[in-house]
Amino acid sequence: MRLVSLVSSGIDSPVATYLLSKYAEEIILVHADNRPFTDDREIEKFITLARYLKNLLPSKLTARLIPHGQTLQAYKAQCDNKYTCVICKRMMLRYAETIAEKEQADAIIMGDSLGQVASQTLRNIRVVEEAIQLPILRPLIGFDKEETIQIARKIGTFDLSIAPAEVCGAVPLKPSTQARLEQIYAEEQKIKIDELIQYAITHVKTVTL
Repeated sequence: MRLVSLVSSGIDSPVATYLLSKYAEEIILVHADNRPFTDDREIEKFITLARYLKNLLPSKLTARLIPHGQTLQAYKAQCDNKYTCVICKRMMLRYAETIAEKEQADAIIMGDSLGQVASQTLRNIRVVEEAIQLPILRPLIGFDKEETIQIARKIGTFDLSIAPAEVCGAVPLKPSTQARLEQIYAEEQKIKIDELIQYAITHVKTVTL
């Protein structure tokens, strides 16, 4: 089985990738480069985590860096900012699905844990996953944060994940926790989704691990 994993530089997604690695012959790590809303340290954290996971996991591992800053700028300029996190997750899933289809991958891994952040309420999870057709695997969905941290410490990713980096500056002060699909459709009509996806996919970088 071949999987695509959406990996941030945080605690959850490396653990989710670890938990599903025993089922996958190959995992393609995909990281959204949010600069200028983050800094270079955030990218360095991802690369460090990816290299660590390559040595840790039984699966063949490759990594891709996909530019997402231009898309975030479009949201901030044209959309209701309270929906930024939901629209952002939907777009990242579209990137991942496009890569998965090209690489003939079977599913996408996400590090979601129910209720941990605004985009992970049950309603928002439903709205986010509607953006694509491929199955989404969420091994942490019923974990609380402490359970995930315990695994991260055990496998050695925790200290890498908490290294200093600039927090994403696109996150709104009051993100929507109960988005409705019709609202998101209306917001997405304000931006050129297909063009943004095409730009991002065209400029994907393969990370040397």
